[in-house]
Amino acid sequence: MQQKFGYKNVNEIPSLVKIVINMGLGDVKDDAKKFEAAVSELATIAGQKPVVTKAKKSVANFKVREGMNIGAKVTLRSERMYEFADKLMNIAIPRIRDFHGVNANCFDGRGNYALGIKEQLIFPEIEYDKIDKVRGMDIVFVTTAKTDEEARELLKLMGMPFALN
Repeated sequence: MQQKFGYKNVNEIPSLVKIVINMGLGDVKDDAKKFEAAVSELATIAGQKPVVTKAKKSVANFKVREGMNIGAKVTLRSERMYEFADKLMNIAIPRIRDFHGVNANCFDGRGNYALGIKEQLIFPEIEYDKIDKVRGMDIVFVTTAKTDEEARELLKLMGMPFALN
């Protein structure tokens, strides 16, 4: 990367800062057992206890009150982050049905990549018989890259299987 982008210093080379995994659980906000089951699945996938996110405002149309539990998120850094990235890229993503690569256009303009997964079954830790409902999650890769092109190259070198456009 240093030769490709012409970095003068080794410290200019982009790196991965953190991976944030977010799971929206608004559909089970009333059922505490199902909510806890979903949170424990996220903990199993990430290898770290998730933080339960609460509603900031009340929304009458969605029957949500301020302070209700509506999701869970995990922020992975350092060693756990690299272990999760390795597991995601080499084991979980290839298990997706009809997989042709992840979308290479999901960068935010500042070098961060967002990936949406439709089901948690692609992770090897999840037992198919023990889940009550198939849930999706958002995975965000936060990098120190200044541009999307630098971040795309970083993730490609790490092993992210981008789709050929």
